[in-house]
Amino acid sequence: MSTSGKTQLTSLFDNRLLSRVERMRLQPIRRLTNRSQGEHLAGKGGSSTDFADYRDYAAGDDMRYVDWNIFARLRRPYIKQFLHEEELHVAIMIDASSSMLFEEKLLRARQLAAAFSIMGLLNAERVSIYAMHQQEGQPSLISPGTGRSKIREVLTFLESIEGGGNVPVEDAIEQMLRFHRGRGIAILLSDFLTFSDLGRCMNLLFSSGLEIWGLQILGESEYAPDLQGDLRFVDSETGQTLDITNASELLNLYHGQREYQTEILHQQCRRRSGRFVSTLSNTPLESVLYDTLCRQGWILK
Repeated sequence: MSTSGKTQLTSLFDNRLLSRVERMRLQPIRRLTNRSQGEHLAGKGGSSTDFADYRDYAAGDDMRYVDWNIFARLRRPYIKQFLHEEELHVAIMIDASSSMLFEEKLLRARQLAAAFSIMGLLNAERVSIYAMHQQEGQPSLISPGTGRSKIREVLTFLESIEGGGNVPVEDAIEQMLRFHRGRGIAILLSDFLTFSDLGRCMNLLFSSGLEIWGLQILGESEYAPDLQGDLRFVDSETGQTLDITNASELLNLYHGQREYQTEILHQQCRRRSGRFVSTLSNTPLESVLYDTLCRQGWILK
């Protein structure tokens, strides 16, 4: 129960934050929309009631859109153009591999997925969700849907996601694209801890008509580890081990590599007209939504 006495709608965050999320909307950089009716303005004329501009009449144009007042003054026909609203498809990919179980990274990914889903569903977007576990096999998914009636199904699905598996993030993205159809936004929620180059899968997202939003979620000890003495590291997904005898020297190498990887990810998204941000799993959710995503223009309040 929340402090207001109402039944909690989801275990992922309280009703107070839920009510604030319901007033937000996604703010894509590009107009990658589909032909179904929706909330986003397309780059061509359409049939809404909001006037956009005039253009010269061309043979075959609908005579209903001729501005006869201008014709009476100028003796030339002009066509009235209106803003056209189309549907945005929001595809959310949650990395649910074993590395995401560390320091509640998966919980934060589920929370952000819930917030993005609600924003989309309440603003006439089509929302689909993919939870990626194993390297082989079909992902857990929610098929595309829209509207308030879809929220309960989405929240139940997100609450039920259990982490574990060995799928690399680049394979997870390619798996998602085997099932996805439609132009819009691809929201990638992952720690992006991989040795592979993500350039190929980023190209696949871009060529599929998806604006890439990469949100890297790291644990606090991954961002700033406190290590001393001799150590043995064990990969949570492959089981491979690495013995270290000089932790301080390792830390210098680690910080340099982490910063380099973050910059590469940022560049890969930006070069494809997308976005990227890195955040910690223990940062308050409201701070991520308001202080980071709103401030950087990802979402509108």
